[in-house]
Amino acid sequence: MPVILATDFIVFFLAGAIVYFAIAVRKDGAAASAWREIRKNRLAMACLAVLALYFSVALLDSIRYRDPVLREDGVQARTEKGEAIYSAQSLSLLDRAFEGMRANHEKTYSAPFAKHLFVKENVELPDGTTGREYAPLKHPGAHWLGTDKVGDDVLFNAMKGVRTAVVIGAGTTLIIVPFAIFFGVVAGYFGGVLDDIVQYIYTTLASIPGVLLIVAFMLLFGTSGYQGGLISEGRLSLGVFVWNDRLFWLALILGITSWTDLCRLIRGETLKLRELEYVQASRAFGVSRPGIIYRHIVPNVMHLVLITFVLQFSALVLAEAILSYIGIGVGPQMGSWGNMINNSRLELSMDPVVWWNLTASFIFMFGLVLPANIFGDAVRDALDPRLRYR
Repeated sequence: MPVILATDFIVFFLAGAIVYFAIAVRKDGAAASAWREIRKNRLAMACLAVLALYFSVALLDSIRYRDPVLREDGVQARTEKGEAIYSAQSLSLLDRAFEGMRANHEKTYSAPFAKHLFVKENVELPDGTTGREYAPLKHPGAHWLGTDKVGDDVLFNAMKGVRTAVVIGAGTTLIIVPFAIFFGVVAGYFGGVLDDIVQYIYTTLASIPGVLLIVAFMLLFGTSGYQGGLISEGRLSLGVFVWNDRLFWLALILGITSWTDLCRLIRGETLKLRELEYVQASRAFGVSRPGIIYRHIVPNVMHLVLITFVLQFSALVLAEAILSYIGIGVGPQMGSWGNMINNSRLELSMDPVVWWNLTASFIFMFGLVLPANIFGDAVRDALDPRLRYR
């Protein structure tokens, strides 16, 4: 039985957008021209390959289903009403593809590629006595990045955090961009009362500390949301959908509190663009205001949108880690690099230091943020009309 979370629609939308642009670049137009410029940049193509790998992991982790509960005779169990019974544990394609990593638990910490536990425990010696020794692992050498306090594979935990980072980074930005473009262009082009109203809205939002808004919003709506782990029947709508997802509420409030900076930039750029000669000529030839905005204003502010998209994506990935670190991000049962960093606080004070949990989260964050910035710069250069026609 499939299970679809509210945040899965963000990943599916991104997958659809990727397919759409893959088709668009095959036709003559701005997308095809930009793609030809991007292909000349080898570094950008290498970063695109890394981003594709991250997105593939997020997509695999967004397709999940519950297995049927079987009776001793191998027949699916049913309720008294004849309804099929399914397991409360919903496993994604990523969970099933890396079943070994997910299921190979140890007692506690073990270093990368180790064959023994990281800490000593009481073990029975060959002579029958009991002593303090490093006990052998159940799966020696199988944990490439070691295990955490409860014996889970650190590499698998880091891979589970990819979907959370993609949802927060991309999903929140998808909320930011439409708001910022609409209000910024409307305020900058029409001016007057509309400009005053928009300025009042984003000035008010910007004057409130974002952390306070996030905390207040999450306490109101996010406390009862799904936070990972088992899924009860009461959370399911139509037996498939889970609408009350804490990660979705987190992406929503981050989007509401983060669109003001981009809106301010677009408004200022629109104030400049509306006075240029080609806009004045279009107005003189009788082109409608929506037509001018669509053909001349929006394309010439997209470089700001792309730059902000990349910077916001990177900042939001880090913001999720910080929010999870202080306890108002995603739940402890949901994969998150912020949760890994939070769990590694006490590990750094141990002797010897347990360093691999923090290192794994840092490597995965660095591997996502840096390629996103480099590829975003290449896309901006390819789509900026002033650079392209120069």
